[in-house]
Amino acid sequence: MLIYLLLILGAYLLGSISFAVVVSKCMALPDPYTYGSKNPGATNVLRTGNKKAALFTLLGDALKGWLAVLIARMVLGTEPSGSLEWVLCAVIIAVFLGHLFPLFHGFRGGKGVATACGILFGINFFLGLATLSTWLIVAFFTRYSSLAAIAAALFAPLYYIFLFGFHPVVLALLIMCVLLIWRHRSNLQNLMNGSETRIGKQK
Repeated sequence: MLIYLLLILGAYLLGSISFAVVVSKCMALPDPYTYGSKNPGATNVLRTGNKKAALFTLLGDALKGWLAVLIARMVLGTEPSGSLEWVLCAVIIAVFLGHLFPLFHGFRGGKGVATACGILFGINFFLGLATLSTWLIVAFFTRYSSLAAIAAALFAPLYYIFLFGFHPVVLALLIMCVLLIWRHRSNLQNLMNGSETRIGKQK
C-alpha cells in the first residue's frame, strides 16, 4: 500500500514541474505568467517567437505524463488488473492534476494538453497516436490550439473504448477530459465571440 501511495504522490510531484517556467528561465525568456494567455504552456511560450523554447516545453510536459505512466506500469505490471488498475488510474489523474495545480508554482498550472498526450502514449502507443492525430487535423484546418485540444480530449476515451473496451482507465480518461475542457472554458468563450488567438499569432 505504501508503494502505491508513493507512486501516486510521485506522479503528482512529477506533474508539478512546469516546463514552460523551467525552459523560459533557462533560455532567458519572459515569465510565461506575464504575457499572452498567461498560461504556462507550449502554445503561450510560442508567442515569444522562440520555436525551440516552445518545442522543449511541449516535449517536457508530454514526457512527464509518459514517464509517470511508464513507472507505474513497471511497478504494477504492464497490464495491471483488479485493484492495481485503479492504482494506475490514480497515477494518471495525479500527474495530470500536478500539471494543472503544480505544488512548485503556486498551484497555477497549464491546461494539460501536452501532459495528457504523454499520458495517452504511456497507456498505449496507438491510443496516443490516434488522439494526437485528432489534435493535428483540427489544429491544421482551424489554426486553433484550444479547439484542437478539446476535440482530442473528447475523442480520447472513445478511442480507448474502441481499442480495449470498458476498463477503469476509461474513467480516468473521462475525468482528464472534463478537467481539460474546464481549463479551456475561457478559450471556449473566446471561440464563440471570435477573439480566440490562432496558433503562431501574437496575443
